[in-house]
Amino acid sequence: MKRFEVYKNIRKQAMIFGLPVSLFALMMIAIVASLLVIIFSFSFGLILGVLIFNTLLYGALIRITSNPQLFQMARVFPRIISNKKSSALDYEED
Repeated sequence: MKRFEVYKNIRKQAMIFGLPVSLFALMMIAIVASLLVIIFSFSFGLILGVLIFNTLLYGALIRITSNPQLFQMARVFPRIISNKKSSALDYEED
């Protein structure tokens, strides 16, 4: 019997310009904010600074995506919640 993957899991792996959807959204917010700065600024140095900032941000996000161990987040909640008393004898390592 053929098994299909859950749509939610497929959506988690979606990539746009090499970035996951959440990091791509962060990049788009930074670009929109940069465009507002460019529109309302009259300084050529500020415009170049914004462009360099966006390039560095994109590079950092790509690096984080390719090496997820840089920002390894620990789980807040345990996988199993139980009322059973824990002892050193039946302790499981993850």
